[in-house]
Amino acid sequence: MARVVVDVMLKPEILDPQGQAVANALPRLGVSDVSSVRIGRRIEIEFAGEPDLDTARDIADKLLANPVIEDFSIRVDESAGDAAQMSA
Repeated sequence: MARVVVDVMLKPEILDPQGQAVANALPRLGVSDVSSVRIGRRIEIEFAGEPDLDTARDIADKLLANPVIEDFSIRVDESAGDAAQMSA
């Protein structure tokens, strides 16, 4: 089984209220050296055979990300096969 990971993040110029809330809460935890926090999503797509990056890119572009306000990146999760073998 092959896993492709899609990471979706707001574009840098788009305000991230969740990230701001986390950044504002960090001083209460004693963390003062973090200047910014951005929150995103990680989506894992498992393919029955070989990972199909073109299909994953199409899925991300049409369904998972809003291209007006979000960017996405795609990568093959090399550890997916190892994890499946370890659990077997």
